[in-house]
Amino acid sequence: MASHHEGRMNGGAMMASTSQVELRRLSLGYGAVIAVDEVDLRIERGSFCTLLGPSGCGKTTLLRSIAGLAAPRSGDILIDGVRVNDIPIHRRNIGLVFQNYALFPHKTVFDNVAFGLKYRAVDRESITRRVTQALEVVRLPGVEKRFPAQLSGGQQQRMALARAIVIQPDVLLLDEPLSALDANLRQDMRIELKNIQRELGITTVFVTHDQEEALAISDCVVVMNRGRIEQAGSPESVYGRPQSRFVADFLGRPNVLAAEVLGASDGVLELRLGNGASLRAPGTVSLSIGSRLEVVIRGDRLALEPPSAIRAPGRLRGRVSSVSFLGATAAYLIDADGLPLRAVAAASADMPREGADVHISVRPEDCALFDLQGARIG
Repeated sequence: MASHHEGRMNGGAMMASTSQVELRRLSLGYGAVIAVDEVDLRIERGSFCTLLGPSGCGKTTLLRSIAGLAAPRSGDILIDGVRVNDIPIHRRNIGLVFQNYALFPHKTVFDNVAFGLKYRAVDRESITRRVTQALEVVRLPGVEKRFPAQLSGGQQQRMALARAIVIQPDVLLLDEPLSALDANLRQDMRIELKNIQRELGITTVFVTHDQEEALAISDCVVVMNRGRIEQAGSPESVYGRPQSRFVADFLGRPNVLAAEVLGASDGVLELRLGNGASLRAPGTVSLSIGSRLEVVIRGDRLALEPPSAIRAPGRLRGRVSSVSFLGATAAYLIDADGLPLRAVAAASADMPREGADVHISVRPEDCALFDLQGARIG
């Protein structure tokens, strides 16, 4: 798998779109456990790349290997085209922010941020200037003499980020740095983090298990499962065109419907669902009549309409079982003649209520097809 991005502005000059971090058949493990299994990945210079997946999928281990905190069993790690497998962490020029920030409670903000510079033979005047600049970049000026305990959670997160960027790293690694923040502050900080990354142009690798977070701030999303990469690409492509059932399920809890092929014409498949209703989906591959597969449809792609006498392919009949008001949107659970469907639509005064009869329209292009082993069809 590879992530591909256009060149970005850095210091006013356009940089060529070349890989800054490259992993080649990388494997890592602990004892008999394989944590990362022959991963291939390219991360483009100046991009914001997110490793996304459930707990235990290998994303943090992969990040630690780039940092030099976990030694590969096999394969290569390249930064700027140089193999760094045997180069220790302090010589890789990596900025690293941990989940718990790893701040020194007995040191001032200034000394925390300056920590990495003191081991790089930087003179005192330059240290002062660079620490001041780093704190300004993270919107935290004038706190140099405070201690971590005197700062809020969001300010501590910014301080940890300042400490990581003050060394002017080639690559910035972030291991779930927002997980300790409350929901509102987390949303604010994800925007701030992306703005800072764009301003500095630092190639950034971000680890999270939060799907919304990954989609909101990334140039490239790498979805991992059981030590392997399931899919890598732009947020739009990973969400809108999942290449496996795992990716489809992990990003958004879609509807998964068992179906049988009835026929095909003009590039459209005619499908029969488990409740006998018919559905249409893009037929870009040759499937024999009677083939069984799964149709995946995201809830926000289902259009709810008032009931009518019309019943045609792609138009299902149902009754609203429950409605959850979510503010700007509402989530519906619908019984479609025995098939449970989840739908999400804009909330309004005339939105369907519990017990209401509805028709659900499904466009062929909003249906993704998978074989019974979970691989994308077409």
